[in-house]
Order: sequence, then structure tokens, then C-alpha cells
Amino acid sequence: MKMRYTAGLLLILLCLFLSGWVWPKYPSLWKSRDAKLHRTFTDALRREFKGEFWQGIAEKRIGIVLIDITDMKHPRVAEFNGDVMLYAASLPKIAILLGALVEVERGRLELDDELRASLTRMIRESSNEDATAVLNKVGFENLAKILRSKRYRLYDPAHNGGLWVGQDYGGGKEWRRDPLHDISHGATAMQTARFYYLAVTGRLLEPPLNDALLEILSRTAMEHKFAKGLEAANPDATIYRKSGTWKQYHADSGIVVADNYSYIIVAIARDPRGDKGLERLIGAVEETMRSLHGE
Repeated sequence: MKMRYTAGLLLILLCLFLSGWVWPKYPSLWKSRDAKLHRTFTDALRREFKGEFWQGIAEKRIGIVLIDITDMKHPRVAEFNGDVMLYAASLPKIAILLGALVEVERGRLELDDELRASLTRMIRESSNEDATAVLNKVGFENLAKILRSKRYRLYDPAHNGGLWVGQDYGGGKEWRRDPLHDISHGATAMQTARFYYLAVTGRLLEPPLNDALLEILSRTAMEHKFAKGLEAANPDATIYRKSGTWKQYHADSGIVVADNYSYIIVAIARDPRGDKGLERLIGAVEETMRSLHGE
């Protein structure tokens, strides 16, 4: 897959910041549901998937959020069980990435070559060793405070939870499972999508660190699920992503930038065949986006 790094977008964000331009108010994703997108996406999913998939949706074992961000100030949202909290395996390592860069922003950590390499391996290769090492630097309680802070609200009881890391990725230390659902590594699809929306609109961190976060999310080494599906459906697209796998639990998430459209896609599933399902899901997403954008 061609993994281009969209330096142009990041340069625009930086120039606007340095010029003193004020960011416009972006809408709440919960208030941005779009009937046409949902209908088109549902039709594409029905052509791709049969009974077992829809049973998983009905039983709330699958959560999906698709956001058309071609016009970033006017996102359009389609979702199935977007606020359902699910075990998400390695996907919540994006929360550790955010926590580490917040600590860099605060001056408590230095984004030196060693930390950058560790963060990169944690995201691109899904290194459990690096995830545990970085988590220990950030601290469980501190990370939870960051995720629950007014600045982010990426774990919010008002929306049934969100991103949560309550145990390390070394099979050892457990701090605290999420207070609503007793999940060690959890996420809702909507809060995961918010993470990416904040990042792609330059609101997650100060510009240099926001750029660093997006760069780390690029050029994945895990060529499965969304990445494999996109290779077949749209090989020229760029993807910034983080996936997760543990036993029957499968998750994938990211920003996809194509020639005529951009979108955020998140899917979390408890399904032993979920890896192949997520690979097929991207085909339905691409069909939806092409239909809406006249291709």
C-alpha cells in the first residue's frame, strides 16, 4: 500500500497556528449524524454482510463509526453501537501515545530519539513491551486523568465510557478496570473516532506534537484488517491507524485520506472471524464514500 505522509496538511495547520488564526468551532460528533450517509453505508454493508454480522450488531458485540471528514468543519457521522464499550485489545495504545505526548507538552518527558522510537514501535508494530514501558512513564492514574479531563473527555460517563487503559500490556500489573464496565483495555467506537477527529483537525496537541502523533500513526507495519482491505479497495489512499487483536476480539481504527474524500473509520468486534470481517468492511466503506462523492 502507498503510505504517503500528508505533510501539506500538517504545514497548513502549523502556518495557521503561527499566524494567530483562531480555530473555528467544530461540531459535536454526537450531533453530526447524517441520514444519507447512514442509509448509503447500511446499504453497502447489507450487500457485503449477511446474518451473522447483523446479529453481532443487534447483540451489541460490534461497534462501528464512519465519519466523512471531506469537509472537516462539517463532519457526517454514521454509526452502529457507537457508544457501546467493548474490549479493544491493543487499540487503546493510542491513549498511551496521547498521554506520553501530553507529558512532553507539560515538560515532564522529552521526545528524544529513544521515546519517539518506543512510541513508533508501540503503534506501528503494536509492541507490548514498548506500550508497557511508556505506560509506566506516564502512569496509570495520570493517564486516566488525561483521558477524563475537560480538555479531552475521551473517557466520559455521560457517553458510556471511551478510551481506557487499566492494565499494562505485559500480562502483569493491573491498576483499575474501567468504572462503568469492568474492562481492562476498552474503547467505544465513537470516542476512538473523536481521538482521530481531534488529531486531524489539529486540536489534540500543540502543532509540533500533533504532527508527531500523526506521523507515528502513519506507515503501519501491520498489514491486516483495514490496511489489507484498503490495499484491495483503494491502494493509493493513505491510512493513519491502530488496530488490536486478542483471541476473539478484533479492532481497527484510523483516518483514511483518498484523492476526493477523507474519512475516519472505527470498528470494534467480539467475533472469532473479526479480522476478515474488518478487512471486508473497508470495501463497504469505500463503496459508500465513492457513491457520496460522485466516483
